[in-house]
Amino acid sequence: METQERILQIAETIFMRMGIRSVSMDDVSAELGMSKKTLYQYFEDKDQLVTTVVTRHFKQKCLELEACANQAHNAVHEFFLILDRIIIDFTSMHPIVIHDMHKFHPLAHAEFVRYKQEFVLACVRQNIERGKAEGHYRTDLDTDIISKYRLESIMIPFNMSVFPPEQPEQYTLVSTAKLISENFIYGLVTPEGRVLVEQYISERRK
Repeated sequence: METQERILQIAETIFMRMGIRSVSMDDVSAELGMSKKTLYQYFEDKDQLVTTVVTRHFKQKCLELEACANQAHNAVHEFFLILDRIIIDFTSMHPIVIHDMHKFHPLAHAEFVRYKQEFVLACVRQNIERGKAEGHYRTDLDTDIISKYRLESIMIPFNMSVFPPEQPEQYTLVSTAKLISENFIYGLVTPEGRVLVEQYISERRK
């Protein structure tokens, strides 16, 4: 199990950094310093490796989102804790990863869609309802529509036809995600919530 876990850790790192399609099993074995024959003792092909990496990755993301909700002082604080997690992930992620998953690894992509549509959507809804109850989010907003809007807005930076990855100085995942997220939260909050938003943004910039 220790060897398998090491394979998954290294594979995830290079998939995120370089994209999935451009990384071969030869590349993975070379990065690991093991023979390809040994690698195939744990994973029968690249598709199985990718699917296992993705499943493991999103199980960890679920734990992180739950931790953000538990640690947060309020819904606005939770929003920014989650944004911090997104920024950490996007910092080391090539924008082509989602495209590669969708086009070449349908089982892995199905796992991603399940995580997004089930777990993340539920987390967003809970955050919005929490914010409404606390008086920090507007109660006139439709939770279902706004939750789905937020979910899709998280994915906008990966739209390569809108934000070409060959222009990284203009369109990075991190800068695009931060701008979209900050604009989103300003449309969500009450005057009381806006005070918290500006407080958290000021603290982050420091």
